[in-house]
Amino acid sequence: MTTKAAKHSHAWNGTGPKLRPCAPHEVLTRLGDKWTILTMSLLALAPGNRLRFSELKAGIEGISQRMLTVTVRNLERDGLVIRHFFPEVPPRVEYELTSMGKSMLPALEGFTDWIRAHWPAIEVSRRSYDAR
Repeated sequence: MTTKAAKHSHAWNGTGPKLRPCAPHEVLTRLGDKWTILTMSLLALAPGNRLRFSELKAGIEGISQRMLTVTVRNLERDGLVIRHFFPEVPPRVEYELTSMGKSMLPALEGFTDWIRAHWPAIEVSRRSYDAR
């Protein structure tokens, strides 16, 4: 049986396939962190997919200023958001999804829809596992 997972970079050894980390792994690691999907989702909901730093912080429950800074810098580094700096007093900074960031939204929606649909079963499985 061939699955989408079979497209992952791999080699064969004497016992079967051997997977190795690759560029997609790095992106998945970033998306799997605690704050990235929330940050991108909030920007997706914003008019023009653009928000001030303070609006992002206010819109993501529990995120610290430091973690939001790290998250938006990583998203900017990966080309998923763009930072707009306005040299005003006080300075103003806004973040906006890039076209590549916007193109990721359907995949994120599919992933979060899958989680939502399967979350009750995951919780049951976790309780059963923890009880053993």
